[in-house]
Amino acid sequence: MLFKHILCPIDFSEFSTRAYRHSLSLSAHYRARLMALHVVELWKYPYADYAATAGDYANFCRALQDGGQQQLQDFVKNQPHGDIQPELIVQMGRAADSILSLAQEQKIELIVMGTHGRSGFDRLVLGSVTDHVMRKAGCPVLAVCCPLRESVTSDEKGRHTHHLSRILFCTDFSQNSEPALDYAISVAEEYDSQLTLMYVLEHVPTAAVKEKLIATASEQLAKLIPAEKRKALNIRTTVQIGKPYARIIEHAKDAQTELVVMGVRGAGALDRAVFGSTTYRVIQLGPCPVLVVHV
Repeated sequence: MLFKHILCPIDFSEFSTRAYRHSLSLSAHYRARLMALHVVELWKYPYADYAATAGDYANFCRALQDGGQQQLQDFVKNQPHGDIQPELIVQMGRAADSILSLAQEQKIELIVMGTHGRSGFDRLVLGSVTDHVMRKAGCPVLAVCCPLRESVTSDEKGRHTHHLSRILFCTDFSQNSEPALDYAISVAEEYDSQLTLMYVLEHVPTAAVKEKLIATASEQLAKLIPAEKRKALNIRTTVQIGKPYARIIEHAKDAQTELVVMGVRGAGALDRAVFGSTTYRVIQLGPCPVLVVHV
């Protein structure tokens, strides 16, 4: 799997700055076309409703768009980007809708977005735009938080390098996980990374059956990787007991994981229970970026 068209929405926050650096590194590695998008949202300017005439309103909108274009140019100019020449796009509308529409029109294969990563478990913590895009996007979304360890570095010429030596793939053995595993394997091959497959037993009825359940899950994990891939990849497996999101986050921190890959069901899922509360918590509270792959 190759990422040849990458989209990075930018709102000029520190979170989108981190996401932009990741998108530059990925674009350089995959030699991908990178599109940097800024969306001017009129609802943030309530005084626009007071424009005296249609001409005044058009001029007001044009000024906002020109200002956004200049701000985006300045943002990109101030970020070292080596040989990458991103395409700069400024649109007017609602951010989530513009991101999703552009991703579909341009056949984007990866959206890279920043997240607040604050503690707590509230829908608004991720930001309503990120939340909406992750639920509706037809392609994987890389959610970039405030990592404990920075996996992207740049040299004196502004060339970005992505250090992905440890990748964690989380599965519940459902069909939701299958597409995400393909991406995890592909990225592990690209970066010659160690790939850990993880399953969490949330409910263990008795201590007597614990070892049997762990052994069974370990066998299932081992069978997920085709034989020819097992020979070429550095694969590890781990089965743990507890709350899935807590065990995933703890393991990612202890193992100094640089990317977590998770699958979720359905771009049209409307509530968090269906979309995956575990995924949300790992994005919010985890120590590294999370690649979210829809079925």
